[in-house]
Amino acid sequence: MQDTSRLVELNIEFLEQGKELISEVTDSVFTACNKPVYPSGAGEHFRHIIEHYQLFLSGIGSDLLDYDARNRDTRIACDRSFACSVITDVQRGLAEIPSTDRQVRVKMAASPDADTDAPLSTSTLCRELEYLQTHTVHHYALIAMILRLQSVEPNANFGVAPSTLQHRTISASSAPLSQRA
Repeated sequence: MQDTSRLVELNIEFLEQGKELISEVTDSVFTACNKPVYPSGAGEHFRHIIEHYQLFLSGIGSDLLDYDARNRDTRIACDRSFACSVITDVQRGLAEIPSTDRQVRVKMAASPDADTDAPLSTSTLCRELEYLQTHTVHHYALIAMILRLQSVEPNANFGVAPSTLQHRTISASSAPLSQRA
């Protein structure tokens, strides 16, 4: 079995990036929506991300991760201080995850039809930590776009996939000196 430690560390680091960004924006930027351009503001995306982590943490004790059972706590989307405190709680919870990978069952809606039962899948803690990381980066990319539409520029690496960052580093180091920045 794999060790979950590195994936836990990476998720904690990504959540830290989120806290840093939340602390740098204003309340109006955090909650702004501009329908139809972006009907969900940065705060709503952070709420969505955080609640996935909360469901992961609450589900690993029972070995059933139900990502559809979100509370949709509007305080996370509207109160930057509260959002940061919840992220800190999630980071603490992640730090307590056993380092030994194991199987878990996952439930996630696969159909928009409310009468259709969500299928159960078998996964592992490591795979779900990978999912949470990619899910977070995906929503961070949306948050970055929302912020840019409000003339707020996040960190250049915020919302960029780790594989893209690695590619950029390799490409920059292999470019001729005349092309390097």
